[in-house]
Amino acid sequence: MNQQVQNFPGLAGGDALAAQRNRVLRNTYWLLALSMVPTVLGAWVGVATGLAHLLSPGISMIVFMVGAYGLMFAVEKTKNSAAGVPVLLGFTFFMGLMLARMIDTVLGFKNGGSLIMTAFAGTGAIFFGMASLTSVIKRDLTAMGKFLFIGVILLIVASIANFFIQSSTLMITLSVIAIGIFSAFILHDLKRVQTGEETNYITATLGVYLSLYNVFVNLLALLGIFGGDRR
Repeated sequence: MNQQVQNFPGLAGGDALAAQRNRVLRNTYWLLALSMVPTVLGAWVGVATGLAHLLSPGISMIVFMVGAYGLMFAVEKTKNSAAGVPVLLGFTFFMGLMLARMIDTVLGFKNGGSLIMTAFAGTGAIFFGMASLTSVIKRDLTAMGKFLFIGVILLIVASIANFFIQSSTLMITLSVIAIGIFSAFILHDLKRVQTGEETNYITATLGVYLSLYNVFVNLLALLGIFGGDRR
């Protein structure tokens, strides 16, 4: 507490804590915006070089799981050092590369570009909606995180199962559920920063980024299924 107060001369107690929370939230928003740049770059590189089709769907899923969890571990290990931001941006570049296969598939539709922009706009609307709700909702949302985490685990298991089952109905259902779960996660994670439960903006950015990424992917999948205009 004393150290926190020292970081904000002229402030004491609750004012110092409020200033710290605002700083973490502001840094989270800035880093989140910055993380979109390597994501878009990674997706562009993946599509432009044909990297999206070099790996089979099965191998691609393994590379994604190993690479994503490995880089997330690296982000957590470096979050309190100067390497934290570059490692996080490297992670978002990798996530962009892994997004290239879906982007390339959607671009195969006549209206592929508009579908991507619609998914992007929809994701942005969900983010701003959840960010606004953090100021409206006054109750503690900590307990919600446990239920959301369980939901994500079940979602992952069901998605892996559907990789082998290949059910279109199940895929649509899982996409709708995923959008709901990760939208709620955005609210939960931003609320934790606002209440001072999360004090590291790199960790906060990682959590919100993953939620936005999953909302975008699943929203784009639904738009491709229901609105894709084949050439």
